[in-house]
Amino acid sequence: MLKNRKFVLPILLMFILLITGCSSDISEEELAKKDQEINELNSKIIELNEKIDELEKQLEEYNSIGKFENNEVLLRAIETVNYLKDKDMEGLASVVHPLMGVRFTPYEYIDLQNDLVFTKDRIATFLDDTQSYTWGFFDGTGEPIVMTFSEYFDRFIYDADFANPQMIGNNYSIGKGNSLNNIEEAYPNAKYIEFHFSGIEPEYEGMDWRSLRLVYEEMNGIWYLVGIVHGEWTI
Repeated sequence: MLKNRKFVLPILLMFILLITGCSSDISEEELAKKDQEINELNSKIIELNEKIDELEKQLEEYNSIGKFENNEVLLRAIETVNYLKDKDMEGLASVVHPLMGVRFTPYEYIDLQNDLVFTKDRIATFLDDTQSYTWGFFDGTGEPIVMTFSEYFDRFIYDADFANPQMIGNNYSIGKGNSLNNIEEAYPNAKYIEFHFSGIEPEYEGMDWRSLRLVYEEMNGIWYLVGIVHGEWTI
């Protein structure tokens, strides 16, 4: 539909400008100026058409990959992200895998050896835990991320309103950064839902994008949370 419409605008603009030029006596200088304006408008129109084409390609890709065929996992993820929004730790614990627990990953790369894993029983009261843990290392500085769970939660789990995201990826990664995304290798038997913001503050032009990926594995017909992976722009 967009492709049918996008050629109408340049024709209308050129027609209006030509009518304006024919309706009065203008100098060669003014005519040259109008020609320049037409060329500038055409350049902008070409640029906009290219953006439309790119958006249509992205839409087709999302439609082909993320048709939400994993409705059970999607519903489970929506349930989970609302527990996170409300800081309902008992609710969160209820969806954590009873055998595997849940792994916390501060950036996109999942370190199976060093990322912290906690049991569902621990999760139920974790916000009240005053002990500091080393969750990984800060991007850029390399300094250890030493935080209580409450501090980690605010910085590397729910640092945006993921219950109301701009986009949702169904077993599909939307956020793209410099950090290696190895989610499919780290969780080969899992499904995941990504809650994504392409940007939060306009002045940062997308460099402040955020993602929260909730990873689930099935046991006895039930999908349980096994991973919480945070994503953002990295150096």
